[in-house]
Amino acid sequence: MTNKLQVSKRELRPRSLRTKLRNEGKALGVVYGYKVDSTPIVFDEMDLRKILRDHGDNALIELHYDGNKINTLVHGSETNPFTNFYQHVEFMAVKMDEETEVEADIVLVGDAKGVKEGGYLAQSLYKVTVAATPANIPERIELDVSDLEIGDSVTVADLPKDKSYTIVSESDMHIASVNEPVASEEEETEEASTEGEASEGSSEETEESTEDKE
Repeated sequence: MTNKLQVSKRELRPRSLRTKLRNEGKALGVVYGYKVDSTPIVFDEMDLRKILRDHGDNALIELHYDGNKINTLVHGSETNPFTNFYQHVEFMAVKMDEETEVEADIVLVGDAKGVKEGGYLAQSLYKVTVAATPANIPERIELDVSDLEIGDSVTVADLPKDKSYTIVSESDMHIASVNEPVASEEEETEEASTEGEASEGSSEETEESTEDKE
């Protein structure tokens, strides 16, 4: 599916124009890369937001302006920290038959056996680098953890293989594991108390035994 985004070339001056455009719901950006000179652009922020929401950050986006159609990927973005509004976006023009490296989300699916037995699932790696042609870049890679028991772990080598892309990240990178349940503070206090009582009892028995011998 082609994700189309209508954009227009924009003027860089005056600076006050940026504020005016953003107040109108427009996002600023630049497109550069394969057969494209660096060009400042402007577009409806909501149009881009919808594409990325529905198809992920690696969505292939076809920019339309001045009768041109340019296949691009979002290469970087700057958002307002309070409103999350896209203030500036970098689009990289790509060659459709040439591989590029991007990061894809790792999504764990399934209910691990170890979790059902009381353990907890801990994920340490959330993205993996893949190489693929623009049309074959995965939005995410799912990893089934249903068979994991307490003490088991998975690495990049365990990710499902797909002919449409190549995983570039090191195969021994740790992704997730099912760990032993963590004792609550109350349980730890009770344990310490029990051990203390046992220690006291042992000490008293030793004293009594010594007194008997005397």
